Amino acid sequence: MNDDKPSEKPKLKFLFVSKDALIGDLAWQVVKEGHDVRYFISEKCQKDVCDGFVSKVDAWEPHKDWADIIVFDDIGYGEVADALRKAGKAVFGGGAYADRLEDDRDFGQDEMKAAGINILPKWQFTDFDEAIKFVKEKPDRYVIKPSGEAEDQKELLFVGQEEDGADVVEVLRLYKKRWSKLIKVFQLQKHATGVEVAVGTFFNGREFVMPVCTNFEHKRMFPGDIGPSTGEMGTLMYWSQPNAIFRETLAKMQARLAASGYVGYIDINCIANSRGVYPLEFTSRFGYPTISIQMEGVTSPWGEFLAACARGEMFDFKTRRGFQVGVVLASPPFPFNDPAAFRKYSEGAVVQFKKPASEGYHIGDVKLVDGDWVMAGISGYGIIATGSGTTVDEARKQAYSRVKNVTIPNAFYRNDIAEKWNENGDRLMTWGYLF
Repeated sequence: MNDDKPSEKPKLKFLFVSKDALIGDLAWQVVKEGHDVRYFISEKCQKDVCDGFVSKVDAWEPHKDWADIIVFDDIGYGEVADALRKAGKAVFGGGAYADRLEDDRDFGQDEMKAAGINILPKWQFTDFDEAIKFVKEKPDRYVIKPSGEAEDQKELLFVGQEEDGADVVEVLRLYKKRWSKLIKVFQLQKHATGVEVAVGTFFNGREFVMPVCTNFEHKRMFPGDIGPSTGEMGTLMYWSQPNAIFRETLAKMQARLAASGYVGYIDINCIANSRGVYPLEFTSRFGYPTISIQMEGVTSPWGEFLAACARGEMFDFKTRRGFQVGVVLASPPFPFNDPAAFRKYSEGAVVQFKKPASEGYHIGDVKLVDGDWVMAGISGYGIIATGSGTTVDEARKQAYSRVKNVTIPNAFYRNDIAEKWNENGDRLMTWGYLF
């Protein structure tokens, strides 16, 4: 008789590196799985985020040799990540090529085109007057997309509504007056109508790790897609084997990603209509709150998965069947960074649960104080409530039941996340894109 006990999974050491305190929820999950975690945040105004949930360090470089796995949560660390991989470190996230795909919109579109992906007409500018002249000479609907550092200011992305481009001209004039010091490079992209949909998956340095995450972001602040762009107020998603949207877009980037050695999550946001799928932009990093909502649908241990990807190994990545819905609960000044407004409306506010919460809640910019979740940082990006179901309606019902169990002073959220699935899902199915 064999009396040997099954061997336990090894305890790993993770170093999470962040600029704006984005990845705390995943770091906390890895802690809960029994691994050692150290977390560095570079922005001074965000350094208290995740206090009490995860062990923090004041600098990440002295800990890089301690770590088995280093995780970068955003673009901007690409050259450092590449150098660490070259030195033999296991690194998840970051890569100079992948950074440029997202940060330099023109380059990203050119790489898509070179890979055989259909793209919408686009024009890059460094001069507002030249862009205004262009729109007047070629009146049409356009989308203004700042590149570089200005891309982080999601409220600066502007989707034109007028067929003659008159509203785009007025916004360009405003940006020239108010934002010219920040917006050095920007793109005008021809507007396309259809269903906005994104596909993403993880890449282990050589190939994509299945399944594929098809997701529908809700970027505007208010229900009905009204108001400023926030980055994301909530998302509907599901996991599946490769579908037509993936095959026509992201799948064609495999050779280029492999040549660069990129390891991490990558996503292409698209407009789909009866004529085709048109990619808009890359996200070559974790999405927020996408990663928290993905955690609702993933059943594999995250620590083991991150380690396998960082080491270039394949992994049997297991996910739930059905759908996941996530809803962001935020408070002022979100989606803007305004320290004075944060101090007035949100600083020290406690996230209160009417009934004890065991699952379905994910931390944003909060800290743990005497057992309470307390708003931290300066953004007002509070928590994410998630739900799952075999149907979208079931997932929405569970997510919003969890929302109603939470009270945050001055908090707001969208009450229509995933509400358009019946319409948009039917259209995508009719066009054959979800197979």
